[in-house]
Amino acid sequence: MRLSGGDPVAQAGDTGCDHPLIPGPDDKIAIRTRVEVPVRTGDGSWQTAEMASFSGLVDNHEHIAVLFSGASASLPSTSSAPLVRIHSECLTGDVFGSARCDCGPQLGEAVERFSTSGGVLLYLRQEGRGIGLYNKLDAYQVQDEAGLDTFAANRALSFSDDLRNYHSAAQMLRALGIHRIRLLTNNPDKVRQLEMRGIEIEEVVATRVFRTERNAQYLRVKAELGGHTIELIGETA
Repeated sequence: MRLSGGDPVAQAGDTGCDHPLIPGPDDKIAIRTRVEVPVRTGDGSWQTAEMASFSGLVDNHEHIAVLFSGASASLPSTSSAPLVRIHSECLTGDVFGSARCDCGPQLGEAVERFSTSGGVLLYLRQEGRGIGLYNKLDAYQVQDEAGLDTFAANRALSFSDDLRNYHSAAQMLRALGIHRIRLLTNNPDKVRQLEMRGIEIEEVVATRVFRTERNAQYLRVKAELGGHTIELIGETA
């Protein structure tokens, strides 16, 4: 079993604005494509959303924005503070419904909210808290074999606890003409990074807690070590 990780993104010791990538001017960020896509919601109905791709993002990744009009006739704009969810890619949870995390249910919650009341989903290609899919699977194996939590497994593979950076998210919002938002999250680091990048957070809306027998330890570690504001009923968070 390999116990040293490569770095598909950046081997940084932080999650914030000292990211090793050198940012380009935000005025160089542009929307590359906007296209309507039918999206299936949790109740099985269909909602037409608009997907947007971008050019010039600081990390050069293929992040997308998904804009939902909800019950209104117009997409979110600068005229209000739309509800925004920043969701880091999780193939295992988002696509295959893995119970090792709560990513899939959180994504489903966002789509469900946005399909009725509108909002913006920023889907960031930051698999495994930024270490990539293969390294995430390696971390799963370390967790199973050595009994480590998610953060300790990352460190065993020579990664930092969390390599995610939200500079691109701020760039995407500005490119969409959005500068003030309500943020759907339990992660204070998202709030901190967006505010440091000039995005005004009007309100933080807590995501629901999707605790199961299989992910209880994962959620406890996110709360105790990751600083997430998660209320675990009957647990010390």
